[in-house]
Amino acid sequence: MLIRSKVIIALLWLSSVGLVYGQAGATLADEYYKAGEFEKAANEYAKLLKTEVTWVRLSRYVTSLQKSNKTEDALKYLRKQQRSDEPNRAYYELLTGQMATQQGDTVQAKTQYAAAVQSSKSSTAKLEKIATAFSEAGETRWAIRALETARDVSKEPTAYSEDLMALYRATGQTEKAIDEIITTSKQSDKKETVLAALQGFINTKDEPLVEKALYTKIQQEPNELAYNELLIWYFVQKQKFSRALLQEKATDKRLKLSGSRVYDLGMLAMNNKEYKTAAESFEYITTTYPQGQLYPFARRLVINAREEQVKNTYPVDKVEIRKLISDYQRMLQEIGTNVKTLEALRSTANLYGNYLDQKDTALTVLDLAIDLGKSDKNFVDRCKLDKGDIYLLKGEPWESTLLYSQVEKSQKEELLGYEAKLKNAKLQYYKGSFAVAKDILDVLKLATSREIANDAEQLSLIIVDNTGMDSTEAAMREYASIDLLLFQNKTDEAVDNLNQMLTKYADHSIVDEVLWLRANTYLKQGKTAEALEDLKKIVAKYPNDILGDDAMFNQGKIYEERLKDKQAAMDAYQKVLTQYPGSIYGAEARKRFRALRGDTVN
Repeated sequence: MLIRSKVIIALLWLSSVGLVYGQAGATLADEYYKAGEFEKAANEYAKLLKTEVTWVRLSRYVTSLQKSNKTEDALKYLRKQQRSDEPNRAYYELLTGQMATQQGDTVQAKTQYAAAVQSSKSSTAKLEKIATAFSEAGETRWAIRALETARDVSKEPTAYSEDLMALYRATGQTEKAIDEIITTSKQSDKKETVLAALQGFINTKDEPLVEKALYTKIQQEPNELAYNELLIWYFVQKQKFSRALLQEKATDKRLKLSGSRVYDLGMLAMNNKEYKTAAESFEYITTTYPQGQLYPFARRLVINAREEQVKNTYPVDKVEIRKLISDYQRMLQEIGTNVKTLEALRSTANLYGNYLDQKDTALTVLDLAIDLGKSDKNFVDRCKLDKGDIYLLKGEPWESTLLYSQVEKSQKEELLGYEAKLKNAKLQYYKGSFAVAKDILDVLKLATSREIANDAEQLSLIIVDNTGMDSTEAAMREYASIDLLLFQNKTDEAVDNLNQMLTKYADHSIVDEVLWLRANTYLKQGKTAEALEDLKKIVAKYPNDILGDDAMFNQGKIYEERLKDKQAAMDAYQKVLTQYPGSIYGAEARKRFRALRGDTVN
């Protein structure tokens, strides 16, 4: 037993010595190789290859021989090893092919590369190794061939998907890359990878291939839901909500989702001001699932989406406003006033107060809403802000500030609280208390809400720009009073006063703001030509003032959306990019310009 133990210890010692020598030899060989001492490197790699064959050692050994002007020795070695070392035969075939490539013999190279793949077909592990070797040798297309073969051997249609995606893209095989990405979507755990990969094609010259590939896949495998979901995702990225809705309806019926995803799409369309598609989404739910849980919400949102359409079509049609109120009333009669329909009361009140000048009716409806929704603090506070606005319409600002301040206190450090603070700042501005207004606005410029911070910044700039050099602040006071008239929907009176200001303060710094305010008022009155003229005056006379880029960008929007003059819109957007390179409208102007030009290249 003692003799046997000594033998084992001796063997372990010898193997450890060999391991240490192997590690040292590998380090020495690599150092020679990196230093360009190829003869010494070849000698060291030759020793190492007798103990273990790896791709790195083998490829560096052959390279070292070639660099030492021993190309024939390298070829003889590879041919000999192909016959005698079956487990690593594929490596020798690959390197033989690589040497043939270097000598310009493409036929022999192709033969050897194909043989390397064939020699590895006995297992996916071998194919993976030879694919890695091909990739490191710079033969990417053969790496692809090896992985495609490995996929066939594994009988897993999505095996090696991420590797193949990258290799297809690296070799310019865009259609195959996209096809691979879409195929990978069948693996639910790869969803984020797939979306990130497809996002890389959005707004590029290859984007049309994505939609084409998705439709092809759906036709080939109509029962594969993952493809349908990808197509919906693609349409949403492109803000093609109506087309996304068609797909969502089909998915909803197929999976019996009770309208949940159609509802989500409707909300997304609403947030993107695609009110027509939003209304269609909610209407689908109300007609398809009249007994469903989403019905009360969708019933209100159908009307709400149409309301937004009416309110954003200038001039606002009062007949349509009355129809909306009737729709809300019918809905409340059908479903009743409860937590699911409370927002309908708010909407009804605001339509009465803001568009039909029935302020007392609006206040009555809001009081009812507050009473019914008293358990929901946020809802009550939103109603209080609405009441504050109605009182301001009535010319009772003291009631307004009382309500705004209540919400400010109730919703401290919350979005609704910041909104209330902004309304209080505007009240001070309307009254002509510009210093007080500015103090509040300076606090709001740090608000977490980007929209509120931007509004505060804009109003603060107007105050600073037009009060510093004018000790009487007379022009600014008149401007603020006109702003209040516009809030109160007294547009005709506001325009008359703006016209008088332009005559009275022709040389004042406030002129560009007056023109801007009048242009936006004209748009609400449906007077497109007059609005466009005022915007052009701002750009011509005050190109470097704070409203220069606003005026130029909005010219583009008018040409694009109202006048349907594609070329004029493109010209305006291009000027935003060239004349106002730091403008906040830069990204949107570039996006619109490219969409009009039909050029999706980044």
